[in-house]
Amino acid sequence: MGRVQKKKKQSGAPPVDKLLKPAAGVALAMLGYYFMKGMTNEIPRIDVTDSLALREVFFGEGALGKDYAVLCHPEAKDGGVGLPVSSVFQDSHDDGSAPADYVLMDCDYVLPDSGKSIYDKFKLNKKKRPTVFVSGKVGPPKQVPEKHLKTGPMLTKLLKQMLEPHAAKIEKTKELKEKCLNKDVCGLLLKGGKPEPYVKHAVANLLGKYPNVQFASIDSTVLFMTNLEEYIPEYEAGVHRFVVFKKVSGGLSAGDNETKAEGRLKTSILPLETPGVSFGAMSTLVSEALNGKKMKSIPSLPNIKTRTKKLEASERQKRDRKKDQARRKSQEDQKPPQQTFTANDGTKEGRRLERERRRAEHNAKNNVKPKTPEEIAEMEKRRRQRMEEESAKWNIEAEDAPEEGEPVEEEWMEGDDDETEYVDVDEDEEEDDEDVLDLD
Repeated sequence: MGRVQKKKKQSGAPPVDKLLKPAAGVALAMLGYYFMKGMTNEIPRIDVTDSLALREVFFGEGALGKDYAVLCHPEAKDGGVGLPVSSVFQDSHDDGSAPADYVLMDCDYVLPDSGKSIYDKFKLNKKKRPTVFVSGKVGPPKQVPEKHLKTGPMLTKLLKQMLEPHAAKIEKTKELKEKCLNKDVCGLLLKGGKPEPYVKHAVANLLGKYPNVQFASIDSTVLFMTNLEEYIPEYEAGVHRFVVFKKVSGGLSAGDNETKAEGRLKTSILPLETPGVSFGAMSTLVSEALNGKKMKSIPSLPNIKTRTKKLEASERQKRDRKKDQARRKSQEDQKPPQQTFTANDGTKEGRRLERERRRAEHNAKNNVKPKTPEEIAEMEKRRRQRMEEESAKWNIEAEDAPEEGEPVEEEWMEGDDDETEYVDVDEDEEEDDEDVLDLD
């Protein structure tokens, strides 16, 4: 049998005609990708002459109710090519994970109502580039700090923090007032340690169930809240506490030329009386606060300080005083009513009851009726009038006063010295009369 010769492998590059079709397909795919990307990533521009669109973007007053991330970007003039869009803003827009609508706006436009530009109206710093602000349902325009505008992911992260519902982290008194106490309703979680997963899930569910309520948290292991600790369960390591604040009146705005000051901030509280937290208990507490039930006003706003043994001892003393007051009040309520004394036994209570008995007998005998508040007010008015009339008799009016430089003479000095008679009394005669004894 003869051997079959094996075919030798060809070495070298494949022919060019075989690579043309794959290369053309890849090029067309890339062109189509970039073409579609350019179409989908175009950022819309707000028509600044449309007042309804401006109010929707600035204050979220439209039916859409969205949040907006706005880049101040001038329009191209005379059909020319405008300035390029900020790469930071474009990258954040292309990411698409932030819960905001990205739009462009000419912030140099002068608003006809106020005669101010958008920069001046909302106090935007034009020198910080790119000038980006957040507005809409979240509130009026608020400029994004320059430190968050270095890269697109940094801007996206900030927008998520500002717009996505989350519990604010509080470490200072200023943050407590701005992020919690100045809100209409605020639920504050006082953490006694690292929160367990069920606590995080409970807070997340509360954020979804009550979107109009601000939630916040504070680390009670290192921070102490004065003017509040005595109203809530005592601190225990590892045990979380929860309290709801509801603003009564006032605010933090000091006012300016256009707005008035809001006055002193006042708030009320509704604490969770039982230690530990759960979704059901916290949800019920928030619902009661929204309905205005069981709220208790506090005289002073809470302040945040570093937890020390001295503060804990002071808070414990306040708590003990409150317990003593409650115990005394309970004992007084349980006491039987005091017996009525039939006769004055010499004690303070007996004398008081005797006066009341005589007063009642006098009123009944003379048909004296108790005076109404209107009659008492009228009597007081007449009494004041009489006092004013009497005081007027003794006061020296301006027309009665002597002229300047004229000496004031007393009435007893005006008489005639010649007509004054003096009578001398003989002291010896008085002594003699006293010495005579009547023997009859």
